[in-house]
Amino acid sequence: MDWLNNICWLTDSYKVSHYKQYPPDTKQVYSYFESRSGSTYPETTFFGLQYWLKQYLVGPVVTQDKINQAERLFNAHFCGQVFNGAGWEYILTHHGGRLPVEIKAVPEGTVVGSSNVLMTVENTDPHAYWLTNYLESLLVQVWYPSTVATHCRAMKNIIRDSLAQTGDIALVDFKLHDFGFRGVTCPEQAALGGAAHLVNFQGTDNIAAIVLANQFYHEPCAGFSIPAAEHSTITSWGQEHEVDACRNMLTQYPTGLVAVVSDSYDIFNCCTNIWGGVLKNEVLARDGVLIVRPDSGDPPTTVVKVLNLLGEKFAFTTNAKGYRVLHPNVRVIQGDGIDIQMLSLILNAIEQANWSADNIAFGSGGGLLQKLNRDTQRFAFKCSSVTVGDEERDVFKQPITDSSKKSKSGRFKLVSRSNEQGTEFVTVPSTDARPDQLQCVFRNGELLIDQTFAQIREAAMRQR
Repeated sequence: MDWLNNICWLTDSYKVSHYKQYPPDTKQVYSYFESRSGSTYPETTFFGLQYWLKQYLVGPVVTQDKINQAERLFNAHFCGQVFNGAGWEYILTHHGGRLPVEIKAVPEGTVVGSSNVLMTVENTDPHAYWLTNYLESLLVQVWYPSTVATHCRAMKNIIRDSLAQTGDIALVDFKLHDFGFRGVTCPEQAALGGAAHLVNFQGTDNIAAIVLANQFYHEPCAGFSIPAAEHSTITSWGQEHEVDACRNMLTQYPTGLVAVVSDSYDIFNCCTNIWGGVLKNEVLARDGVLIVRPDSGDPPTTVVKVLNLLGEKFAFTTNAKGYRVLHPNVRVIQGDGIDIQMLSLILNAIEQANWSADNIAFGSGGGLLQKLNRDTQRFAFKCSSVTVGDEERDVFKQPITDSSKKSKSGRFKLVSRSNEQGTEFVTVPSTDARPDQLQCVFRNGELLIDQTFAQIREAAMRQR
């Protein structure tokens, strides 16, 4: 990504021309970021800003070479001189290439109700008034990890409720595994989305996610995985040797958890006659857990049938809540077709069949990291205050055609207050006497708060 990492061109094309469009003698531009009301989830888990700051904004990020590169690009792009080269050279000369802006934000991991300010941005040098909203295009991309963290929180709550009803709630952190690396657009998206998933869970096959959590959030190892088969490693033995392929998994990994995709030919035969037949004694004698993975068919129907077959072959116990739990050496993971709707359908189906959610884990790829967009939580970045000359002005938009797009005006604080459910956040004018929950995280090229992943997880967990 080094070829793209030039702050002068990490914006939308039209913003390059905006420095000429503000009122004469504009000195200050103050903007805010929020999840607007009417979003998919009523609350947002804020996450990912620290990555964007460290990767793109911290330190001297403006050089003469980058200015020259951007000027050549934009002269061609606009077929003429539009680029604010003098403005960028001012930042280079007077600020050593460090961006003269201040960013305040709610601590990452905080769960905030929609239509509240999550972040504010303003310039610290009146000559750089144009810079605040120039950075919008980059900073708004916090929508993605925040949306994934929000989405995963909702999925975790569904799983937790099922476990509370049918089994052991302590198992929840490893019940949703990230299978999403291959289903996203690039490694950076995989890392950001995968790390956002790990705010809520600890199981992942997304290596990029644990690297990001380590490099940008000081977490030694944020997620964990186990040996697992894919169809190629099973089908390479041939259908006539499926039992040998399955046995190989048990012998190659004689202890611990091992997951084996079992639907290469006939999932029901594999459960009944291979795992529960030829290899049954080996499964029971093994010092560990075999996790059977169906990967096709209608998930609720297939999962219930697999549980029933494994229960017939390996037996089960009934827990204190009245639900069946498989022999401890056998479990199931469903990794095909899992999104938030399917998750609920499967859990409801197994509950209706009198199986505990203890028996199953889930793997999700596209439904976890990709079936989302900025409008999932209706994120927006809007200017709400400007200073022109000596006059500070509250500004806003209020389209007659869409009242939901009315923006806030003025300067803000995010404050907490008590309600019947506990504590909630509310956006108030900056003159409010209550403590501001927005913290200054970045100023003039310097990162002021460096959160750990452990702190973020703790904040997210505290607000369940």
